[in-house]
Amino acid sequence: MPPSSVAALWAVRHGQSTANVAFAEAERTGSTALPLAGRDSDVPLSALGQAQARTLVGWLGGHAPGTGPDLVVCSPYARARQTWEAMAAAATDVPVLVDERLRDREMGVFELHPPGALAARAPEEAARRALLGEWSYRPPGGEALADVALRVRDFTTELARAAAGRRVLVVAHDAVVIALRYVLSGIGAPVPHDLPPVPNASVTHWRGDGHDLRLAHWGKTAHLADLTLAEGTA
Repeated sequence: MPPSSVAALWAVRHGQSTANVAFAEAERTGSTALPLAGRDSDVPLSALGQAQARTLVGWLGGHAPGTGPDLVVCSPYARARQTWEAMAAAATDVPVLVDERLRDREMGVFELHPPGALAARAPEEAARRALLGEWSYRPPGGEALADVALRVRDFTTELARAAAGRRVLVVAHDAVVIALRYVLSGIGAPVPHDLPPVPNASVTHWRGDGHDLRLAHWGKTAHLADLTLAEGTA
């Protein structure tokens, strides 16, 4: 396992975004249209995503003194920054950095293309994506998940030196959380083809022992329970 003297690491995936909603609707209806315009980096949280992010205030504020995050590093993308802004009420004195290496996977010429739209516009690329799988498929001008892992590895290496003894919260994307798990598993780790999903607004936690970071829980969503119950009774 890679050496790290970081005391603890949490990774929060942003709350539900408007792209998450649009992609799910496109899959449900079989639409091949492009549901969103603009840049992926500007995609905001949905109304539900904002509510999910607010539940993280309770999770963050529930740590005993001296046990919660004392440093936050956030993706530059709007949906991640909005998630942290909603959480920040519980940690107003915690320093926050934005790091470009925590951005979401770049899809190049197929930015903001749901799978159905990609299949309709570039069937050969869709077939290549299915053949190679997400870990290895690199869209023109974009990244494979393996590429995301390379920049996340660079981030964790620098973090191990710069944040020794710190308790670090990362607010980012599912691709980044998957890459963190792969990188922190060490040399010889299997390619993470079949990991459980990383839900929106979930918390993944690694515990540090002064030498390395070990996975404690993956994609925890207990803090969302009250929100789910409220939706069910609405």
